[in-house]
Amino acid sequence: MIKKIAWETFKNTGDINTYLELKQIENIEEKIEKNDLNTGISKVEENFIDKGLV
Repeated sequence: MIKKIAWETFKNTGDINTYLELKQIENIEEKIEKNDLNTGISKVEENFIDKGLV
């Protein structure tokens, strides 16, 4: 979604800085999603450890 917005903004304004800023936001969102996934896995592992399954 962000990629589409960034591209449309660039096409309409011709401002490469706007495109690059929105691209950075997309990269940050991806990192957050990966971090959330890693955190979720860690919590599952913690539950197994707490229950003595590992």
